[in-house]
Amino acid sequence: MFYVYILYSLVADRYYIGQTSNLEERLQRHNNGGNKYTKFGIPWKLMYKEGFDTREEAMKREKKLKSAKNREYLRRLIHASRNELKGI
Repeated sequence: MFYVYILYSLVADRYYIGQTSNLEERLQRHNNGGNKYTKFGIPWKLMYKEGFDTREEAMKREKKLKSAKNREYLRRLIHASRNELKGI
């Protein structure tokens, strides 16, 4: 399984979008300073994730999310996914 994820840093007030096959390990690396693009914003909180069967599908979705370049779009996506989990 491959995942596309969105992290948020309150310290930096920024989102980070990525993809991985091991979400727990990847989140740990972000929060341990193991990524030069995210070590400035520690701690990072997982806000959203999507699962895919192939890396290719995950990479396509990651590219689409990154191309949106719109914080409000990301906020709506995160909010909608949380409402789905709550059954709203």
